[in-house]
Amino acid sequence: MDPFMQAAIDEARKGYDAGGVPIGSVLVHQGVIIGRGHNQRQQRGSATLHGEMDALEDAGRLAAHVYREAVLYTTLSPCVMCSGAILLHGIPEIVIGENSTFQGEETLLRQRGVTLTVYDNPQCKALMERFIAERPEIWYEDIGEPGT
Repeated sequence: MDPFMQAAIDEARKGYDAGGVPIGSVLVHQGVIIGRGHNQRQQRGSATLHGEMDALEDAGRLAAHVYREAVLYTTLSPCVMCSGAILLHGIPEIVIGENSTFQGEETLLRQRGVTLTVYDNPQCKALMERFIAERPEIWYEDIGEPGT
């Protein structure tokens, strides 16, 4: 298992254990994790604190070149908000744990030159499927109702 994806999965489990959406993320620069986070919308009553956003916040304010040299690992395909942050900061590469429960803005990211690798990781899938089955109201609050 890729140790950086494992770190993102560990973050997702923290979110799940705290009653939130189990999406985790780590930001890696030159082989070192510089930011880590998990979805905390429910835990903090936040409108924007997705896993990717939490990892970026944890990394703190960085020089532009650091983002342009970084890789973001996330357990689930990034939504439009997180994809916007990825593009804003110029992060060139995203490693995605799975995209079968939700396929975010992958087309947009690819069109804008971001390299995407999708692992189709069974741990990521199982955690999301379990959460969606247990707490569909929280999932749909976070991601939007089906068909919207």
